Formats: sequence, structure tokens, C-alpha cells
Amino acid sequence: MAGPFKAYDVRGVYGVDVTEELAYQIGRAYVAQTGARRVILGHDMRSHSKPLARALARGLTEAGTDVEDMGLSSTDMMYFAVIERRADGGLMVTASHNPGQYNGVKCVREHAIPMGLESGLDQIERRVRDRDLGRPAEVAGTVRQVDLLDDFISFMHSFVDPGALAPLKVVIDCGNGMGGMIIPRLFAGSPVQIVPLFFELDGSFPNHEANPLLEENRRDLIAKVKEVKADLGIGLDGDTDRAFFVDGDGHFCSGDFIVGLLAQPVLARHPGALIVYDIRCSNYVRDVVARLGGRSAMWKVGHAYAKNYMREHGAEFGGEVSGHYYFKHGDAFFDSGNLTSLLLLKVLTEKKASLKQALEETAHYFISGEVNSTVEDPDAVLQKLEAGYGDRGRVVKIDGLSIFADDWWFNVRKSNTEPLIRLNCEAKSQAAMEALRDEILGVIRR
Repeated sequence: MAGPFKAYDVRGVYGVDVTEELAYQIGRAYVAQTGARRVILGHDMRSHSKPLARALARGLTEAGTDVEDMGLSSTDMMYFAVIERRADGGLMVTASHNPGQYNGVKCVREHAIPMGLESGLDQIERRVRDRDLGRPAEVAGTVRQVDLLDDFISFMHSFVDPGALAPLKVVIDCGNGMGGMIIPRLFAGSPVQIVPLFFELDGSFPNHEANPLLEENRRDLIAKVKEVKADLGIGLDGDTDRAFFVDGDGHFCSGDFIVGLLAQPVLARHPGALIVYDIRCSNYVRDVVARLGGRSAMWKVGHAYAKNYMREHGAEFGGEVSGHYYFKHGDAFFDSGNLTSLLLLKVLTEKKASLKQALEETAHYFISGEVNSTVEDPDAVLQKLEAGYGDRGRVVKIDGLSIFADDWWFNVRKSNTEPLIRLNCEAKSQAAMEALRDEILGVIRR
């Protein structure tokens, strides 16, 4: 998809790629494509998010749709509102973890069904490109301001009673994102001692980007965990749909290990349940699910793909290396960094264990993490890797190219937006993993 229309949402530099005029056109095109009559609208703390939201509302209402405007909110609040208020869809103005000059729009249908590439966003892009926005309605829709923060907090607490959590000391780095509005309410009345970092809402991100997936954005969190001798640390991204964790020693816990940990109570409640994970995840997820009598399935990277797959196959839980964790609620599926944080603390409370202790069994899994390489011809690289490794293991093309052998696997994927190849791999020892990683990088970068 060209320009600001990406695989899972609309995103780009404000004033260049993403403008009020584009937001207006998206509002019109969204209604023309979905036929939605009542939608939820929210926006994050970036200085340009409110004017973009107003432009979106203008497009939506001109098309005859009624808008329930939450104002300042998080992406998981939007999902909640669409699900619980049985709206026809929802739109969230945010650029998530991107730097302050970026902005964008996330779109969902009823039940918070995501709209991405192959699930409707491409049709909205086509309508915007072709100016196929439909006719304005004879009777315009209305905009009604709604304050849903209390309801959202109650919804979160319906999954986890914060008063029943162990008295852990937890550093939470909100990165000046929307978590700063939500976390104090989320843990009110809880014995958990929260040590706050960067709770002030500031879309210019004066301390670091709100993207804890990158090591440089975890440095403050890790330093504070060590300084105050916290039990663990939590990093939230800008719109709080993702959560990341470090243990009491300040060691980053890979997202796929957290998937395996959070799957355990799900399988205790739902024996034999299906757990979905992305193609980059460690074998730990597969192994722990099998040990507990569950079923597991790999699927494409990306929240739109994951939630639609879970809906189609009736999964109970899913997650990704990227810090997205997917929960089932009735007939809906949603991701939430806020709920993930509560649930992880609940797991540790029930296990009477530290995060480090809870993940001790992952010590025998050796993963590379994602390694990016800039290449001129990504397709040629994938063909070369398949030719060289295809007879050494099982070939899987769910997302890019994966080769699974008895003692190792690797996945290589093309970036959706850049001439990049992304490599993830795993082997039975650190030395074997590093040798495999370096060998494949040698092919990629040759």
C-alpha cells in the first residue's frame, strides 16, 4: 500500500503524509465502505491528534454517521467501547509508538474487528485515492462527547481484581503516552507499589520514544528497576495497546516468553484451548501449550492478521514477539497493554514467584531476536535462502520464509515499507543459535 496506508493502519508524518483533509476523506470513505451508522472515536495526546479527530468526525457525520467521541483515550479504550457499547465500528487517531511528528488512524468494524490490508483498509485507501467517498447524507450525523474512562477501568477490573494482587514493587514507564492517564486509575486501591516514570502526557516525547520494543527506550526503565530494587518493570507504548516487561535484575523478557507464561492460566480455565502465536515466536510457546494439553497455531505477524485468525479458528488467547497480547471477550478479540500488565501481575501473584522465577524454564530456549538487513532485492534473497536451506527442514510460507529443522528454525520476512529483510531464528544452544544467525546473515548480506 502506498503512502500513509500501511498494512494495519494509516500512519505518516503529520502535515505531510497525514493531514486534516486526509482524515476527513477517511471518515467519508470509512462510512461508504462499512455502512456504519454509529461509531466510537478517540485520540491520543499528540498536539495534532485533536484536530485530526475533528476532521474525521466531520467526514463521518457528513456521511450520516453518529459519532460517540471519547476525546483523549487509548487504543484499547476504543476497542472496549466498540465491543461493550455495540457500536458499528471505531476509529482511533494515534501513531502508537512512532515519534512525535507522526500521526495516523486505526480503524475497526463492529466487535472491534480490525481493518488492515486484506480486511478493508485497502478498500478505504482505494476510495480515498479515487475520490469515491459516497454521497453526503441528507441528514448529517451527530457528535456526542462521552466520558468512558470509569467504564474502561471497570472493564479491566472485571478480568483482574487489583486488590487481590501481591504487594509487588513495579516500575511503570508510560513514555509520556496514554498510560499516564490510565495506570493511576488501573491500580487504585491495589497493594502494588507503582514507581512512575514519565506519566505526564506529552506527544512530543521529551524523554524517549514510547516504543519499549527498542533497547534504547528501555534504558530508563531498567535503570529505575535496579535503583529502587523493584520486583519488575513494565513499559507501555504510546497508545497502550502493547506492554513489555523486564525482570527484577533489569533483564528484558522477550514477548514470546510472555505469551507462553500468559497462556498457562488460559489453558487452566479452558482445557484444550487454541493459542495463536506469530511466526517469529520461540518454540517455548508451542512446547508449553502442548505440555498443558492445549493446541497451538502459528500465523502472520500483525494485530489485524492475528485477531482475524483467532476469530476464524475460535482461539482463546494469542500473542506476538512485538508485545501485542490478544484476549477473547465474548465474540470479540482485542489487545491491551493495560490488561496484559494486570494479568501478568496476577500470574506472578498466583505462582508466588518473581518474573525471573516464572520464566526460569525459558533458559533452555535460545532466540536471536529480530535482526534487520537492508538489501536491494528482498525477493531474490528469499529465493536464495529457500534454495540453500529448503532441503534441510520443513518449509513454511505463512509470512515470509520459514525453515523448521529438528534442532533449529529461522524465519525471514520482508518489511512492508522498507527494503529490509527481518531475520529471527532459534537453536538448541546459544552457540548454535549464533552460528545459525551469522550463517544466514552471511547469505542475506552477501
